Amino acid sequence: MISEIKAPKGWTTITAIDAHTGGEPLRVIIDGLPEIHGNTILEKRRYMKEHHDDLRKAMMWEPRGHADMYGAILTPSVTPDGDIGVLFTHNEGYSTMCGHGIIALVTVLLDLGLLEKEGDHPVINIDAPAGRIVATAHRAKGRVESVSFINVPSFLYVQDDIVEVAGLGKIKYDIAYGGAFYAFVQASDLKVGLGPEYFHQLIEKGTAVKHAVMDSREIKHPFEPDLGFLYGTIIIGPPHDASNHSRNVCIFADGELDRASTGTGVAARAAIHYAKGEISLGQKISIESILGTCMASCAKEETTYGPHKAIIPEVSGRASIIGRNEMWIDPSDPLKHGFILR
Repeated sequence: MISEIKAPKGWTTITAIDAHTGGEPLRVIIDGLPEIHGNTILEKRRYMKEHHDDLRKAMMWEPRGHADMYGAILTPSVTPDGDIGVLFTHNEGYSTMCGHGIIALVTVLLDLGLLEKEGDHPVINIDAPAGRIVATAHRAKGRVESVSFINVPSFLYVQDDIVEVAGLGKIKYDIAYGGAFYAFVQASDLKVGLGPEYFHQLIEKGTAVKHAVMDSREIKHPFEPDLGFLYGTIIIGPPHDASNHSRNVCIFADGELDRASTGTGVAARAAIHYAKGEISLGQKISIESILGTCMASCAKEETTYGPHKAIIPEVSGRASIIGRNEMWIDPSDPLKHGFILR
């Protein structure tokens, strides 16, 4: 029987559940990885990077994945009240937080019974590299219809600076943090649209902005040196559906284009708009992705984060489960740890 087929002796077998949030993939690794040591999630992140990065490449890169694959590695929680820990992976390495990943992960855990929680609005405490994420699933007839989460404190880091970008000239940008640092620019300044037909231009121009900003300034997280780097560029423009606030496209890691609205990005956008007086506390904004799918975000309350005036953002969206994936690694395969082509 097909269900009884197993990998040959000596091969590595890794089992995953594949899902997506607004079109952005999430490969949730549920079995087959070696133990990931560390007393904190950041320590586990470092251990995975130093000792098992070949497995990340095998799971994210071709031929098992692709240049825009995204993953979540489950770990035990590292806090007394945590339900689960998670590491997020992509084509370049390991991210510090991932909003679309939280939404898809919660959907996978609850709908497949990997985590038992009762009620129509169960709360899950997730230990992520950026800190504690408190997610709430919204169920109907036993299925998760949407997920909202309270993110780590988010703040405007740099406002209205100018950077010289090769091929584009002087570009105005903000930097904000929503679990990761992003440079925010206007699509009109880059002379690019935000529809699927602009896919390659968005990657090229977004990557150019990212590297220009990285070369022009140092970025420091107020507490964790491992979190102090520019993760990507978020390009903003008007919505295609006038009932939404706006549309944005995120280019992150090594030229990945987020198919969703970017959960950490819309959290950072709530911080930007609140700091500039453009939204009030509790005012939700719905932000489109390149596909027209949406995430909503709002500033729940004011706080401080180190020296920064910050907000506590809430982000919401929905995910779908698309399959179970058993990946095999033949130790004699010369391409066993994958390759990447754009």
